[in-house]
Amino acid sequence: MNAAAQLDYRSVIVITGPSGVGKGTLVRKLKAQIPELTYSISATTRKPRPGEQDGVDYHFLSAGQFAQKVAAKEFIEHAEYSGKDYGTLRSEVDRHLQAGAPVILEIELQGARQIRERLPEALLIFIAPPSFEALKTRLVGRGTDTSEQIAKRLKTATGELAARDEFDVQVVNDRLDDAMTELVRTVRDRIAGSKG
Repeated sequence: MNAAAQLDYRSVIVITGPSGVGKGTLVRKLKAQIPELTYSISATTRKPRPGEQDGVDYHFLSAGQFAQKVAAKEFIEHAEYSGKDYGTLRSEVDRHLQAGAPVILEIELQGARQIRERLPEALLIFIAPPSFEALKTRLVGRGTDTSEQIAKRLKTATGELAARDEFDVQVVNDRLDDAMTELVRTVRDRIAGSKG
């Protein structure tokens, strides 16, 4: 039995939901409230946004580098989203678990489905907007995408919202404080349960 097979993947927490729903904000606040959580940094072929750093926010890879890692089966999950590739390196997750730290993944729906298939013991949490209109307002308001990109993200979001019942827990991000209370309780319960 190899080392990876002995790791306890119950302490892997997956956060997913449509683009613009507030996953990043919730994950940052969750990590501040539960400091033992470790953040698994995803790899992506998209360009860094202003202020983002390689190895801190993402592992920024070229399309060729990403394809090599896919071929070498280095990803625990990977998916194409809005024309760019995203993935979670197994080595990144295993490194944290070997140190005894619970791991949080902020990933897209395609990747979350792969995690459910490959790591069925992981906890999958879906972050939902209070309404489709609220999601549209948030995407426009953040000012990081063109109108074409927003239209594409909203089209993708329709399918993502239809999949919300596939997840262990759903948290509606209407009022940030309420969403955080529910998220913190859910994650603390899972961490405590995985230690038992």
